[in-house]
Amino acid sequence: MNDLAPIREQQTQALRALCQELVPSNAFYAPRLRDAGLDLATMTLEDFTAQMPVTTRAEWTRDQVEHPPFGTNLTYAVHRYIRFCRTSGSTGRPMIWLDTREAWDAMLDNWIRVFNAAGVVDPQRVFFAFSFGPFLGFWTAYEAATKAGHLCIPGGGLSSAARLRLMLETQPQVLCCTPTYAIRLAHVAEAEGIDLGKINVKVIIVAGEPGGSIPATRDHISEHWQGARVFDHHGMTEVGPVSYECPAEPGVLHVMEDAFYPEVVDDELILTTLRRSGSPLLRYRTGDVVSAERRSPCACGTAELCLLGGILGRKDDMTVIRGVNVFPSAVEEIVRSAGGVDEYRVELFAKNDQAQLKVVIEAQNGTATCRDLERRFQQALFLRVPVELATPGSLPRYEMKAKRWVKLADEGGASS
Repeated sequence: MNDLAPIREQQTQALRALCQELVPSNAFYAPRLRDAGLDLATMTLEDFTAQMPVTTRAEWTRDQVEHPPFGTNLTYAVHRYIRFCRTSGSTGRPMIWLDTREAWDAMLDNWIRVFNAAGVVDPQRVFFAFSFGPFLGFWTAYEAATKAGHLCIPGGGLSSAARLRLMLETQPQVLCCTPTYAIRLAHVAEAEGIDLGKINVKVIIVAGEPGGSIPATRDHISEHWQGARVFDHHGMTEVGPVSYECPAEPGVLHVMEDAFYPEVVDDELILTTLRRSGSPLLRYRTGDVVSAERRSPCACGTAELCLLGGILGRKDDMTVIRGVNVFPSAVEEIVRSAGGVDEYRVELFAKNDQAQLKVVIEAQNGTATCRDLERRFQQALFLRVPVELATPGSLPRYEMKAKRWVKLADEGGASS
């Protein structure tokens, strides 16, 4: 997709067809489309943007609560759906998503684009280092790899040490996991006396957290894994796989615009799913904070939307500390750039009616690393951020999305 005009034409035709499919039977969107007053046969992307209201997570969450178990955002009878997935619940209660065979196959094609962009084209061995559960990203990644002809090695139900031993036996060239878990596996390998160089992983595809596009985190992972190239991508259960990393510029994600119509409003990514008619989202406020740019074309040859630095944070994750907007991704960049930090936690609390932030770390050089980090926070954020040392092994380790930010009731209060 190296020209924007064909992209826009394809999106227009797909959007018209999608909306016309929804009006007869989708109880969630049919009234919204009628109220918008759109001529679905002739509408342009500009018409759609101007007249169709956004969809929020709160709206479809409330719909599922009021119409259990699946809600009303279903275009077809339930027997047409063949896949059940559920959100992780990291931003609220877990919610259900159903997909038809056609929509599922489309998402597998999206994931194949993620593999292709990472250079995973010829048949390779791919290790999936996560417990599968009901989460969409795990299953779509695994099934897409099988569809593309790769040998897929599932690591579900195993300890970290057992996964590493299985990797030694099977010799995968590609590892799929969260950024946090790639670091965790490296630490376990060190503790177990396992030489990661003997596994010979060349590509690590990460998702689930912003870390894959944070330079210091990428470098941290690559150093531990003997120079393996780290590729980021992002998606959500409710929309599916969204982006792939630019092959020509690390840290830049491209939105797959044959599957999505993206908008960016006040730095927030808004998505319309074009190939998921059974359970669509129209103008969905993702909550993802991005810096978007159009290139004609990008150095990699595509005209698809660029997200510079990947997902920079989430609207609901931003914390204001003494007038400074602080995102988790900014803290992660500072912590990882210091080096020598095995794990960390960020504690939020109130003092004198003002929001405060403290960082607790497990570090190899102890007090020296704490002081170095305090200096780095001051330089980068213009904030005094206390950094304290934790007992080795006392902070939680994560396989899926890390939950390093905790809120305290007040200074010295209990964690919520």
